[in-house]
Amino acid sequence: MDSYFSISSAQLVETKEKASKFIAYIFPIESEEEAKQQLDHLWQLHPKATHICYAYRLGFDKNNYRANDDGEPSGTAGKPILGQIDAHQLTQVLIAVVRYYGGTKLGVSGLIQAYKEAALEVIQSSTIVEKEIVSYFTISTTNEEYNVVISFLKKQKATIMQQKFEENCLIDISISNKQKEQFFTAINELYQVNLNIKPSHEIQ
Repeated sequence: MDSYFSISSAQLVETKEKASKFIAYIFPIESEEEAKQQLDHLWQLHPKATHICYAYRLGFDKNNYRANDDGEPSGTAGKPILGQIDAHQLTQVLIAVVRYYGGTKLGVSGLIQAYKEAALEVIQSSTIVEKEIVSYFTISTTNEEYNVVISFLKKQKATIMQQKFEENCLIDISISNKQKEQFFTAINELYQVNLNIKPSHEIQ
């Protein structure tokens, strides 16, 4: 898998259903902690909200997800929100729907439809983007061979993120997954260079 679909920036959309107000927010996120921070911020913005229901999906295998009804009847809020995330094949995304109760009960089917529509509208208001999956590595080489390695990295279109010059030279790089196979094949060209490369971190 070389790419995934997410959104370019946060958006919000407000809808109403039988006097209840629904404010749907969508955020690009990278971790569960970031999702928690965004939800905490929404409670600060809406301390009198009746519910803040949400769903998110993380990771390129799409196995990391959560759906929360926040006190609404089970399955009426988080699940339909997550359903819209999945219907649009999104990941690295959080959708939270703030509800202010308007005095009229919507019933189970009404709630499911209201949260589904709120999630759909905020997705439709967003710019969906295809993003490359990127791997990160740290290369260790001697200072004498630094120029050879840098020339190689530029030729392979690796992104040089950070460099440290100590006893050896440490170079942090990122490279797209679709370039990885070619990159490691090409490393064989540097057989004469004292080179050590190891993963530093990779978004999963």
